[in-house]
Amino acid sequence: MQLKSFDKIYQIRKRSRVKRWFLFILLAGIVTLFLPWTQNIKVKGNVSSLYQSQRPQQLNSPIPGRIIKWNVKNGDYVSKGDTLLQLSEIKEDYMDPLLVQRTEEQVDAKIGVREFYKAKVGTAKNQLEALNAARELKLNQIKIKISQLNNKLVGEEAELSAAVNELKLSEDQFARQKKMYDEGLVSLTQFQQRSISYQNSIAKKTAYENKVSQTKQEIINTQIEQNAVTQDYNEKLSKIEGERFQSMGQIEGSDGDIAKLQNQVANYKARQGLYFIIASQDGQIVQLNKAGIGEVLKDGENIGTIVPTKVDYAVEIYVRPVDLPLIKEGQRVMCIFDGFPAIVFSGWPDSSYGVFTGKVIAVESNISPNGLFKALVVEDKNEKRWPTKIKMGTGTQGIAILNDVPIWYELWRNINGFPPDYYEVSNTKSTKDEKGK
Repeated sequence: MQLKSFDKIYQIRKRSRVKRWFLFILLAGIVTLFLPWTQNIKVKGNVSSLYQSQRPQQLNSPIPGRIIKWNVKNGDYVSKGDTLLQLSEIKEDYMDPLLVQRTEEQVDAKIGVREFYKAKVGTAKNQLEALNAARELKLNQIKIKISQLNNKLVGEEAELSAAVNELKLSEDQFARQKKMYDEGLVSLTQFQQRSISYQNSIAKKTAYENKVSQTKQEIINTQIEQNAVTQDYNEKLSKIEGERFQSMGQIEGSDGDIAKLQNQVANYKARQGLYFIIASQDGQIVQLNKAGIGEVLKDGENIGTIVPTKVDYAVEIYVRPVDLPLIKEGQRVMCIFDGFPAIVFSGWPDSSYGVFTGKVIAVESNISPNGLFKALVVEDKNEKRWPTKIKMGTGTQGIAILNDVPIWYELWRNINGFPPDYYEVSNTKSTKDEKGK
């Protein structure tokens, strides 16, 4: 009698299916080896912004001052131009409440001084014109006098020439008269009369010579007077001209002082506007590090941070130098953001869940302090949109997509330690542009 329990327990007569399963697994393994596998590079990074103006901005004190009023607290959202806090002055040079008004009064005073010197310059100019006119008149008078003396000299020289001729004639007559007197032909009375006539001619000639000499001396004296008048007027003109130039220098100096004071007025007005620290853009106030009223701020001291509300997000990823040749502009990168659940199949990124697609737009040529090269990844508008809840600084894991290869090739590559295959991203637009050129 055969027991059914014996057959069910020991299964001696049961046909083995191990061979069938072995062949099935072997076939499945061979088929799996020919399935496609996407090569990739795993990188890490964090969320940032595409533009510098959209990154968190420090709030700094533009001037040293004391806090007298807070208008915000941590976490508040503000609009561009909102007043965040108010400062008061701590420097003694700026504590005068009427500082701008007093400085403007100094400007007005300097302007008055400048106008005074301008009037003085105008007066000096009139004096110069008057002196020049008086000099010309005086010199013309002297020239006329010299001309008259020259005419007088010509007449006296003519009279002197006539007296000389008359003296020669009288001298000849005197000589003949003396000879005749010596011979007894004429009387002593006649000889004495001729002698008197000869002496008169000599005296007349001497008188005319004295007149000519006196006239020449008058001409010389008049010429000396002319030089003296010229010198005197030149000294007066030089003095007034010097005063005029001095006044013009004072005007230029006043212009410089006025410009300096006006610059101070503008600086004081601008400084008064710096007592109120305003928001440079729309955003959220965070990391305020000053406790309250009365604290003193230094020039340029950090007060807190404003995080912009409108941000074009980007991801900064850091690539090892050995992987740098595999990263190109336009490279596809799958991003996994911290805080957002994801199921990742590294060899089949399109089958992953919770990942977001981006593309590389820039790769820095200089190595970062952490020994890695930084690349910038932005959202791919043609793929699934990035979540709106991501924040600046959020940690990110990236998978840079490379080439599609069979699984057997990937296993063979890893066993031999070969680098991944990479491809060049073709830029269709650039190619068309180049052909057009």
